[in-house]
Amino acid sequence: MIDSHTHIFLCERPEAEVVAAAREAGVERMLNVGLDADSNELALAAAERYESVFATVGCHPTEAAGFDDARAEEIARLAAENEKVRAIGETGIDYYRESASRADQRRAFEAQIEIARDRGLPIVIHARDPEDETGAVDDVFEILDARGDGVKVILHCFLAPWRVDDAIERGWFCSFSGIVTFPSADELREAAAKLPDELVLVETDAPYLAPQPVRGKPNEPAYVVSTAEVLAEVRGASYAELERTVETNAQTLFGW
Repeated sequence: MIDSHTHIFLCERPEAEVVAAAREAGVERMLNVGLDADSNELALAAAERYESVFATVGCHPTEAAGFDDARAEEIARLAAENEKVRAIGETGIDYYRESASRADQRRAFEAQIEIARDRGLPIVIHARDPEDETGAVDDVFEILDARGDGVKVILHCFLAPWRVDDAIERGWFCSFSGIVTFPSADELREAAAKLPDELVLVETDAPYLAPQPVRGKPNEPAYVVSTAEVLAEVRGASYAELERTVETNAQTLFGW
């Protein structure tokens, strides 16, 4: 099994314990996702210490205040110099917590799309709206349609079931977190069932969004197994089949 999106540097337990528990649970590869300058370095450091851990570098939309050319150049430098960087991001649009202006978020997002294209790397997308709104999701689709041609797209923590057909049409990967296991997530499970095998991923977003069996506890990469079990069930597949599917997709995207 793989975890296509985690933040090991934010987990409560020591890093070595988190990685060991994941391996014991059968999680053989983890993508440690950077959020800003400091966490990019932490993500890379863990990737250098553990064979099973890989990294992204990027600027999360809530960290995009004052985003400028120097910050873009630093992301590009890290991606170019570190062999274990396998994606750019997470980046995107967040109108739920607008700690950065919409202009800064868009500037950071567009810059990271260009870096992903230049490096031939996939881009990890965050899109979050206030309840019952869709502006961030809509803007993400608009910006990627305008600027993302040729870039492989991962819709991290996919929560837009009304756009699943659009994602399929564009060939974008949808990564499902522990939310897909929640009793209230019927529409999300229906969307997960619709995706073709070649566009499915599974993640923890640890330490956030623990799946139902451990809901309320800090999440860890090991718990991606519980999410994968539900995802397999809703897709009418065995766990082993789902495991092969997401491992193949992750290999295609991240080259690990």
